[in-house]
Amino acid sequence: MEGSVEARVSHEVDRWLAWLPRWRPGTHRGRVRLCTRCFGSPILTAAGLDVDVPHPVQHAFSMRMKGIIDVAVDDYTARNLPMLHREIRLAEERKARRLYRAGEGLDPEFLGLDLDPDPTPGEPFLFTLQGLEADAAAEAAEPAPRPFTPEEKEALREEVRLADEFAKQLGRRICAELARHRQRIANAVERLVEPQVAELLADLDRELDAPGWSN
Repeated sequence: MEGSVEARVSHEVDRWLAWLPRWRPGTHRGRVRLCTRCFGSPILTAAGLDVDVPHPVQHAFSMRMKGIIDVAVDDYTARNLPMLHREIRLAEERKARRLYRAGEGLDPEFLGLDLDPDPTPGEPFLFTLQGLEADAAAEAAEPAPRPFTPEEKEALREEVRLADEFAKQLGRRICAELARHRQRIANAVERLVEPQVAELLADLDRELDAPGWSN
């Protein structure tokens, strides 16, 4: 497992570094809601990406590290936690029967992002992707699963606790491993991200200095 975690972290950092030259700063209205995946993330802190780095750059990195954890937890669950594994499998089968799944097939850089823009007061959307997904789930009309007995509930809670503890332990190991990659991550941000942010700020200064703003 030691070598496996080291290799996976190094591989995903490499893939993030390969994606980074394609990143461009957005010029649309920023979101009001904080990203729960990135805000206060110890993984971003360990990588040195927690301060003064645009959120899309952070998010792309954190989702790649999350992918490592997800794969390992799925494997651990399949081997050691039969009840939880069964419930996850059944939930995935129900979801697969839906005709529309808005977040399906996205690259890691876009997983977990809000699918729809923030609404503008007084300007409702004709439809939203999340709304379409909810409609598809409602149309599937899946029957309610069999209720658990008290004993099954307790056993499932324990398996969820074990899976959560495994994920936390793996997260701590990933954070420790990221210390070895901090310098090349910082070098890439300095070379590829900071000049674009500086240019965006310079454009904003030029617009504010334009004659139309002086009045």
